[in-house]
Amino acid sequence: MAKDVAKALGVKLKLVPVQSSNRMQFLQQGRIDLMIATMSDRTDRRKIVGIVEPNYYTSGTNLLAKKGVVTKWTDLKGKPTCGKQGAFYNKVVSKRYGAKIVAFVNNAEAKQALRDGKCVGWVYDYSSIGSDLASGQWPGFEMPLNSEDDNPWGLAVPVEEIDGVWGNFMAGMQYRWLTSGRLTELEKKWGIQPTAFLKMQAEKLTPARKHLK
Repeated sequence: MAKDVAKALGVKLKLVPVQSSNRMQFLQQGRIDLMIATMSDRTDRRKIVGIVEPNYYTSGTNLLAKKGVVTKWTDLKGKPTCGKQGAFYNKVVSKRYGAKIVAFVNNAEAKQALRDGKCVGWVYDYSSIGSDLASGQWPGFEMPLNSEDDNPWGLAVPVEEIDGVWGNFMAGMQYRWLTSGRLTELEKKWGIQPTAFLKMQAEKLTPARKHLK
């Protein structure tokens, strides 16, 4: 997606790795101009960064675990459960099901801890877990639970630019991605399970795009 933006602008792309715990700060500090980093669109976050509409994706919370270890969310009660620093669902799963969240700075650390048996599972968004399972690198693991707390993802620009040229440009990019089938194409490319959200957004936005033409 970032490559698409750079191509449309005619500029060289510079990718900057971020974590859930620092991505909004990077945008505030001007270290990045655009954030596309699986961030759930939440009211409190809209006060900090400029979340551009329409939302481009969605995902819910699930668990990556060894087969047969976890069969229901309540199985996490009192158990060490890997998470990622800054993810809102850490607190939700801890409070709702009594999981003892062990939060890591990045995904690689959390997943290695899971492989090493330090956690019963890794709490993360189901689209990413589905992609991991489809990669063939996780034999003997599964996503055993019903996904919860489905949230749309927000692409963000600096909050002061949300209604300006940059914010409007990115809104246009998202309309094109959603109505052209580009994001469905990327799902297939990366082995991500198809989401009903993309189909729903395309159906909702395509009439508006025809009207604009």
